[in-house]
Amino acid sequence: MRPSALERWDEIAARLDGRRPALFLDYDGTLSPLAPRPELATLPEATRELLRRLSGRFPVVIISGRGREDVAALVTLSDLAYAGSHGYDIAGPPAADGGAPLRLEVGEGIPEKVEQATERLRRDLAGIEGVVIEPKRFAISIHFRLADERDLPRIERAVDDAAAAVPGLRKDHGKKLFELRPDLDWDKGRALLWLLDALGLDRPDVLPFYIGDDLTDEDAFRAVAGRGIGILVAGEARETAAEYQLRDTGEVVELLERLLHSRPAQYDLERQP
Repeated sequence: MRPSALERWDEIAARLDGRRPALFLDYDGTLSPLAPRPELATLPEATRELLRRLSGRFPVVIISGRGREDVAALVTLSDLAYAGSHGYDIAGPPAADGGAPLRLEVGEGIPEKVEQATERLRRDLAGIEGVVIEPKRFAISIHFRLADERDLPRIERAVDDAAAAVPGLRKDHGKKLFELRPDLDWDKGRALLWLLDALGLDRPDVLPFYIGDDLTDEDAFRAVAGRGIGILVAGEARETAAEYQLRDTGEVVELLERLLHSRPAQYDLERQP
């Protein structure tokens, strides 16, 4: 396993000396415990309050595989920026100086392709118990956590057929799910780099943190390497580009509490021109 971010807190605090954190956080499995169905992964109220307090001191961005509007509705904090569908759909509040709201959509025509693939998947997977098809604006998740393992080949075959039938989408994997995503050179890592620039955070006095648990978070870990701190949330050892590890969402909360009560350098939170 990677070194524990909590056990190495003194090391992290030393890296924060003279700098200020910018927090980029996954949602499922990072802020909210994983649930059998997407709609059951609710955010604990204490974690929401912690995020609210953190966002008053530091930039806080949620980067999720969920649809942007979905994850924003679960977190219900309007001062945060949200990147949904693995960063293909980004929005944030206006800058404190009255500047335009943060906004980016990557992939022209992708929502229409998602609708086509969703219709096909619902037809081909009808009758398979435990499969949950979760369409988003820029992706589709096909959850099989509750499905019988004997049905997995049929489920994957339907996903492969949908990807072949709708050019512009490709299959990816996550925790107990397949996903159809835009076949473009874009991911959570590219989104994180875009956000650093758009929010005026690509500067030496900022220390970016990315905390996530899924395979799709590896792109963000690679993007933050060398300029910030990547932290994997996992109870077991696995190959990762993250520098540190936390075991579960409870340890994530403990780390965020330490960041909240740290005394990093001050700087203007407004987005830079």
